[in-house]
Amino acid sequence: MKVLLGLVGLGIVVFIHELGHFIAAKISGIGVEVFSLGWGKRLFSVTYRGTEYRLSLLPIGGYCKLKGEDSLKHPAEVYKPEPGSFYAASPLKRIFVALSGPFSNLLFAFIAFTFVWVIGFSYPTFSNRIILESDFPSAASTRFPATEGGLKTGDEILAIDDTPILTYRDIQEIVSRNPHKPLTFTYRRNGVTGKAIVTPELNKDTGAGRIGVYAWIDPIVEGVRKDSAAYIAGIKKGDTILKAEGEEVPHTLLLLQKLSQSRSKPVRLILLREGNMIETDLLPHFTDTGVLDTGLSFKPIIHTARSETFLTAVQKGLEETRNTLSDTVRSFSLLFKGINLSQAVSGPIRITYYVGEIASQGFSKDIATGVTSSLSFLALLSVTLFFMNLLPIPVLDGGLILMFSIEMVLRRRLSTKFVYRYQYLGFIIILSLILLATMSDVFFLFRR
Repeated sequence: MKVLLGLVGLGIVVFIHELGHFIAAKISGIGVEVFSLGWGKRLFSVTYRGTEYRLSLLPIGGYCKLKGEDSLKHPAEVYKPEPGSFYAASPLKRIFVALSGPFSNLLFAFIAFTFVWVIGFSYPTFSNRIILESDFPSAASTRFPATEGGLKTGDEILAIDDTPILTYRDIQEIVSRNPHKPLTFTYRRNGVTGKAIVTPELNKDTGAGRIGVYAWIDPIVEGVRKDSAAYIAGIKKGDTILKAEGEEVPHTLLLLQKLSQSRSKPVRLILLREGNMIETDLLPHFTDTGVLDTGLSFKPIIHTARSETFLTAVQKGLEETRNTLSDTVRSFSLLFKGINLSQAVSGPIRITYYVGEIASQGFSKDIATGVTSSLSFLALLSVTLFFMNLLPIPVLDGGLILMFSIEMVLRRRLSTKFVYRYQYLGFIIILSLILLATMSDVFFLFRR
């Protein structure tokens, strides 16, 4: 089901892109030989005004085949474009057609973000209190910007620069967008308000900023997986874990530390259940890779953004689209700053996985959550596709726009040999990127 949802979601984004090319071609008087919903074997087709409209087997978007767009097959050929074909159109019309695909993705993102704000949405997160990673360091820990800036475990983050902070997700969003930029944290500690300057470092595995903090999660049990260590110990949903081996448990990280240190010995827990104190022993279980697996999940905060009026939703949709595009440009620039491409770059397999995972999790709660979470992610994906397709790489829309712009400046058609070699270079570049991303995706799935 996750794979199917992922394919459908990714297919929507691709189909919107191809629909943009189709509409622009029709407006420009360029012939469209085939317009297909889906790829692969043709299931059904009908021809209308010179265009064959297909329904194809695989639900992974679609394609728009323009008349004469694949006519350049050999550099030695002398190509004379047929009237009504893609290369017979003026350079300006060809630029319009090439630009319309990415623009359709950007427009879809704006509409999707607006719709999400119209109906409102909610998401699980945690409070705006933090735990310093330096108090619970891992083997992968290097620097701790939050500690260096003067923050402490238990601080409640009230604002970052001029932006109010309500939840831990607010902290994550601002920090991730601002590696190497000094940020002013306003915090409350023991009832006293203070300020700290923290400069996020760049996480080269994700391309995002990090400051070395965890969410403060209260040890209130939200769920217990059957046949897990916690289930065997008799822990139930709604229990509050008060102590582990006689030490108070203010947050879940301390509990997990106690369990990890215990290894093969049972840990004595004191629980609060419906006003009664209960003692139990939990024998920690570890996976084959040495990861602690308790079977516990803890109660999050459900943050709800209420539905907005149409005009306000349009404004927020524009802001979301602009911010997402800005994040996409920033993320692309980080590719040249030494980030780990095998970790940070996602290919079609991983994107399909993410789309399916987000959709299935959302629809498992309710239809509204499934729709809003799926639309938000597809909007983000659409903005990324808009930007990436406009890069001046041969074969991509941006590469075609560059080539057609050169024709406009020179006021003559480029030679068949140049166009062929230009597109062949683009094919090599794109194929290399696909192979890199696919290998990254395979390793990602193995780690999952």
